[in-house]
Amino acid sequence: MSEPLVAFDDVLTRYEPVIGLETHVELGTESKMFCGCSTTFGAEPNTQTCPVCLGLPGSLPVANAAAVESTIRIGLALGCRIASWSRFARKNYFYPDIPKGFQTSQYDEPLCTAGHLDVEVDGETYRVEIERVHLEEDTGKNLHVGGATGRIHGADHSLVDFNRAGIPLVEIVTRPVPGAGAKAPDVARAYVTELREIIQTLGASDVRMEQGSLRCDVNTSLAPVGSLEWGTRTETKNVNSLRSVERAVRYEMRRQAAVLDAGGRVLQETRHFHEDTGSTSPGRSKEEATDYRYFPEPDLVPLAPDTEWVEKLAAELPELPAARRTRLQQEWGLSATEMTWLVNAGALGLVERTVAAGASPADARKWWLGELARRANDAGVELTELAVTPAQVAELTALVAEGTVNDKLARQALDGVLAGEGDPRAVVQARGLAVMGESDELGAAVDAAIAGAPDVVAKVRGGKVQALGALVGAVMKATRGQADAATVKRMLEERLLGG
Repeated sequence: MSEPLVAFDDVLTRYEPVIGLETHVELGTESKMFCGCSTTFGAEPNTQTCPVCLGLPGSLPVANAAAVESTIRIGLALGCRIASWSRFARKNYFYPDIPKGFQTSQYDEPLCTAGHLDVEVDGETYRVEIERVHLEEDTGKNLHVGGATGRIHGADHSLVDFNRAGIPLVEIVTRPVPGAGAKAPDVARAYVTELREIIQTLGASDVRMEQGSLRCDVNTSLAPVGSLEWGTRTETKNVNSLRSVERAVRYEMRRQAAVLDAGGRVLQETRHFHEDTGSTSPGRSKEEATDYRYFPEPDLVPLAPDTEWVEKLAAELPELPAARRTRLQQEWGLSATEMTWLVNAGALGLVERTVAAGASPADARKWWLGELARRANDAGVELTELAVTPAQVAELTALVAEGTVNDKLARQALDGVLAGEGDPRAVVQARGLAVMGESDELGAAVDAAIAGAPDVVAKVRGGKVQALGALVGAVMKATRGQADAATVKRMLEERLLGG
């Protein structure tokens, strides 16, 4: 059932949005958070479990050191303070996908606090303050069978897969972000995008949203313009794409404005996001911390990261995405707008690897933002999903630079690469795509063009040299684009003008 909505632009005339994001990241460790079970994605249901992650009596957890290290590295990359003493707690709630009846998490003493992440939207920088980065274990996964929506309502029965239960999970919680106005949806998307790139750079997770290794809960509220108090927030759960983060904020702003305009009250609740419509629907009333009855986990010792170890981790952090963009922009001589185009197209890493393989920055950008972006758009896929590597694109640019092919022939060679016929040079050879240089065959094509257009020849000899273009075009057509245009023009001049 559809809900009343206010036009987005109208929302901003009366209300000020405040957003907040809770991002959950499954860490890429080989084993689970408190046991030795595998974390490999896609295994048969309930084959990666043991007494510890199922919470069976008599089992005792042991913290995963690699997960602790990854959490600290994420905190350092976000400028957080790293706690010298931290501990786990039991977060009690009873859902079918919580085999123990509680989740081992962190509550009042998390590993990382008080960081920030700056993001840029349309040339303006927004600071998103990080309240905490804490470590916990993931839940299992419910599968609701028989319904039309994949949710429990209307399903015939439900199944539970506990393979995911116990996988190390980092939760990154922002403070409320006011002041973004009409840019609030874009700021939310930019934040998750930048956070995802940071975590990829750290190698802490594959952050594949489609597999659930990065999930985002999006908090949105509205308050009347000029109000000293923020409105009641809703939490849209488990949003699983960057585009959907933006759409969820946009929809909630429009929906909440309609509720408030009608004199209603926005309920503090969780909501489900629907990818097909871009809408949200009610989930459940939102619990407060007291509802979870947190208490310290008695079976785990506190964490006390050694200061020297934390300093060593900080010194070993890789170049982070913002610094990398600044460096590449300077090295490649790009404007801020050109760098934004690369980032927004998802092409920065591809261009960087193409340059590393030998292409010039200009050529690499030209191919990824031009021909390859067009093909990805036509196929409805991301650039990274195209069946061509940066090394192959670099080889293609080299073939053009050395004159083996022109741009038109290079695009035909790209067809072969994408079809799986091999690297560009092999495709050019197999398909006979090399540029036709000065030869008897080309000379015959030039002579045929001259013989077939006596009126154009007369114009050229009468001083209208620009008419040569028609003859060049005729030769290029006769040779199916394989002739070198400059060579054709010179041969025509020699024959007609004695040059």
